[in-house]
This record gives sequence, structure tokens and C-alpha cells, in this order.
Amino acid sequence: MAGGPIPGLQHVDHVALTVPDLDAAVRFYCDVLGGTELYRIGPFDADELPPADDGRDWTEAHINVKGGRLYLAMISIAPNVMLELFRYEKPEDASATPPRNCDIGGHHIAFKVDDLEAATAHLAANGCTVMAGPVTLDEGPSAGLRFNYVLDPWGNQLEFVEYTEQAFMAECKAPLYRR
Repeated sequence: MAGGPIPGLQHVDHVALTVPDLDAAVRFYCDVLGGTELYRIGPFDADELPPADDGRDWTEAHINVKGGRLYLAMISIAPNVMLELFRYEKPEDASATPPRNCDIGGHHIAFKVDDLEAATAHLAANGCTVMAGPVTLDEGPSAGLRFNYVLDPWGNQLEFVEYTEQAFMAECKAPLYRR
């Protein structure tokens, strides 16, 4: 295995979630989280696109979903997050349940807010399930952090965090936290 970082890596470009209803998800992430829809594209359908050079269908070769038919929308949220929302019509055997955090492929997206209670109350009033919390961390590298997990209306896990400074930031050498 070759060592060192990826040549030319700049930053995370976007994160993606799969949802069962693209229109409803775009409305939610724009109206409730304050996003802006940048564009929509699709459908991309394995039955209508030329196969890859090795014979696999387009969606299997490019996105690891054999026999897929999908649409997507790109949403900008706050000044630094682009969220890509996918809706698949095919394959029909796709799981309707998002992975749990403990499942391989499990995930969550964390958003920093000024007022955790106001944010979670707003989310609860707009169809989200707010998990127990908030949790306050008083020691360790994340001392100063408060967080609460939330499930969006389709069960995707989101985390909302509040902090001024976390303990690790005082001596952090990562570019985002250098003083």
C-alpha cells in the first residue's frame, strides 16, 4: 500500500442521503434546515444507459447499485455543506430502513447550532424524532460540547452540536482549528 495522503485533496465536497420521496426531502431540508436547492438531475436508469466497457450496467459500474433507476437533488445548507439527496425507483429490493449507527455503512451528519434546545424544538415541531438529550461533555477532548441526535422524517440520523470551544481545539494542529 502506498503511503501518504491523497494527492491534491482539498476538502469534503458533499455528503449524501437516500430518501423515499425526493420532493418531500427537498422541502424538509430547505424549509426546516434552511437549505437552498441548487439543482436536480435524473433519471439515471441502468436499462436506458449504455453498459460499461466490462459489460456491467451503468449504475452497477458507477455507483455500485445493479439495475438502478435514480434521481438526485443537490442542496446547499449553511455556508459549508452540500447535501446530495438520492431517490431510487429501482432496484425494488432496496431496504426501506436506514442503517443504524452501529451497522456497517451507518452514518450521521452533524450540524453546529447556536442554541441546541431551540434547534431540537424546531426539528420536533417539523416531523423529526429527537432522541434523548441533550448530552453535555464536561471532560476529555470534547469537553465543552453539547449534542443531541435527531432522526429526520425518513429515519436518517442527524446530530446537532453546540459549543464555543472544545478542549482539543486549544492545541489542535488541524488547519480548521489552528490559532
